[in-house]
Amino acid sequence: MTPLWIIRIFFVALCTMGGFAISQVRPEFLAFRYSGLMGAAVGFGFAWLLIAVDEMLKGFSLRAFSSISFGLLLGTVVAMLVDRSGLFDRTDEATRWILRLCLFLGFGYIGIVLAMRSNKEDFSLIIPYVRFAPQNRQENLLLLDTSVIIDGRIADLIESKFIEGLVVVPRFVLRELQQIADSADPIKRARGRRGLEMLNRLQRSGPNVVKIHDGDYPEETEVDVKLVHLARNLKAKLFTNDYNLGKIAELQGVSHLNLHELSRFMKAILLPGEVLTLRVAREGKDRGQGVGYLPDGTMVVINGAANHLGQQVEAQVQSSLQTGAGIIIFADMKQALSGSSQTELITK
Repeated sequence: MTPLWIIRIFFVALCTMGGFAISQVRPEFLAFRYSGLMGAAVGFGFAWLLIAVDEMLKGFSLRAFSSISFGLLLGTVVAMLVDRSGLFDRTDEATRWILRLCLFLGFGYIGIVLAMRSNKEDFSLIIPYVRFAPQNRQENLLLLDTSVIIDGRIADLIESKFIEGLVVVPRFVLRELQQIADSADPIKRARGRRGLEMLNRLQRSGPNVVKIHDGDYPEETEVDVKLVHLARNLKAKLFTNDYNLGKIAELQGVSHLNLHELSRFMKAILLPGEVLTLRVAREGKDRGQGVGYLPDGTMVVINGAANHLGQQVEAQVQSSLQTGAGIIIFADMKQALSGSSQTELITK
């Protein structure tokens, strides 16, 4: 049972007892035979009515509530000015009551709608020289999901200052990491422990780098849905390696970055004529070809390198081919250097 439902049950019990207590002290209720039962039933029904309203207002933010309150106040002031303008002084009381009701309801509704459609800059036109800006707010919030934490490259990017900001790790992501680290599967267990080590590394890199956020959405069961909600509420950028999570965030207008896509964009572009030094790892598909790999994992097919397996060779780039799995580089063999197994990339 979630803490929210515990509070609701306590609220229902309190309202039920309050209804019973009122029925025992009010003389208009004491005349009834089952006054206590009726009072408890009224209190019980009142509590569940408020809970139903609470459910209908799910997702209703404090900003929306404040905008509605301001719009209602503005509409009430306008309706009061119109009512006191003297336009309806010659009408009888019954007609004037109806006119007042229409004025307050109409202008109240218009004020609420206008306030909901407005932004912060519109409020500065009403209250000049005043800007409602939060104090001590971290401008750049980086919300990390489980896959990015386990990946570990985000730690290198933050430590090298390529990405700057406050790293936000929700507590429900920590729980998921702990569950992975405690898994019976050795591969999952190693991944979970790596993620925890990455967080410790980030915390050691500075005093204000990582913040554990206690925000949660008990009504949601999926971690991905919680992450999107939290990123939208905090106005944070979501970092993930999950393609589907990125698409969900994009559909809901949440700023996100996929590290796999970033690494794909950051791969070096090799032009025809450039010379590479790399190790021939295996034979190619066609006769006489050898295959090597660049440090970023790009495959290089080298013509004439089949007899130099395990050796360092020089190869000249001829062309490249974009495939669904990545880029394949085609090169011609230039010179065999040594039998060393060290792999390095030298672009001349």
